[in-house]
Amino acid sequence: MRDTGSRERSRFATRDSAIVDHAQDASRSRLAWKREQLRIWDVLQLLAPWVLLTISAVIYFSRVLPVSAARFWPDGATVLGLVTVSAVWVLFGHTLPLRRRALRPVPAGVFFVGLLVLCVILMSYSETFLIFTVAGFFHAYLLRSWPLGVLGVLATSIALNGAAMRVWADPSPDKLEEFVLIVAVQTAAIGVGIVLTARTEPEERKREELVDRLEAALHENAGLHAQLVVQARESGAQDERQRLAGEIHDTLAQGLAGIITQLQAAERSTRVRGEAEEHVVRALRLARSSLTEARRSVQALAPRELGIAHLPEALRTLTEQWSTERGITARMEVTGMPEPLSPAIEVSLFRVTQESLTNVAKHAAASRVGVTLSYVGAEVLLDIRDDGRGFVEAAGTGFGLTSIRQRIRGVGGHVEVQSTPGEGTSVSARVPAIAPGSASTEGETGR
Repeated sequence: MRDTGSRERSRFATRDSAIVDHAQDASRSRLAWKREQLRIWDVLQLLAPWVLLTISAVIYFSRVLPVSAARFWPDGATVLGLVTVSAVWVLFGHTLPLRRRALRPVPAGVFFVGLLVLCVILMSYSETFLIFTVAGFFHAYLLRSWPLGVLGVLATSIALNGAAMRVWADPSPDKLEEFVLIVAVQTAAIGVGIVLTARTEPEERKREELVDRLEAALHENAGLHAQLVVQARESGAQDERQRLAGEIHDTLAQGLAGIITQLQAAERSTRVRGEAEEHVVRALRLARSSLTEARRSVQALAPRELGIAHLPEALRTLTEQWSTERGITARMEVTGMPEPLSPAIEVSLFRVTQESLTNVAKHAAASRVGVTLSYVGAEVLLDIRDDGRGFVEAAGTGFGLTSIRQRIRGVGGHVEVQSTPGEGTSVSARVPAIAPGSASTEGETGR
């Protein structure tokens, strides 16, 4: 019943952790998409005046600067001065405040009026600067509040279409009617965008901040779920300890009590021939039975090596002792920054190494073995490789490999076994790098 409960808790915790990971991925995708939209719009607003001014100036001067440069004076020089003033005006009134995020309503309005004045003057010299006047539409989006933005669109449309249609030079009724219609349609079309932007952009900015906070909360929640997984596994380990305690009480303790009883009886019966020997035989039989039970119980507890050292040192000691006993060259390497892990994970990795080395000694006929423990952020990788005889894939289903897979799966990890006849075998385990769940847990491991 205890084992079933701990498995259920672990299963639910793992499922919840997967849900949180999925929600985090979806949140990141939406946030990245919205940020990309806002970033493109910000860049467009920043660069639009410069691009339009450059295009207008290049087209104008390519026409007024023939080889002799005779047409440059005096209009060309005046236009060059106006273009320079416009560039300085855009730099200090538009570009720098936007980059510093310091554009305020009053300076933005002053810049807009000055920009339209410069555009009207430039258009009086050449219609080419109609292109530059379009920048007024972009800056109108920056005016606060939205009625000022719509008013800015209206003013830009009047200046642009008035110069393009030469309404002021020839104000005929038909031309005025066409002019009013074009200005009205243009203002309505662009003004709607300003109204929508004024209402949605602040919400988008707030939503972006909320998504940032939500992502942080989800990240924290993922950490809590990871702790829940650890606690569920530690709870299962505690259940197993309690089961072993009851089993030891029912077997070893009673066996030892029986041994003591038999030995005491033998002590009292030393004067009766044959009776003492019978008690000693019974005591030996009970001692052997208790030793068998003790060995079986000890196999379910943490390895002795992990009680006196951390996982890297324990694995190094295990590898060196195995190499000395078997006469096979074995090297153990650690990559990354070692971190304390949950006792359940450390025990699993130690047992996997132990079982893999045992399999190498029994079946591989290898001359070299390599053990690598890698700490890679949120995961820990364990690789045991040998240059032995290997095996076909269908043969990799023995009890040892099955036990390895079950151990690693029990701590939320994954095992891959790769082997080719004549080319050796590789056992690779991947487990989450979950820290010890509590101080009490660390105390139990003897650290």
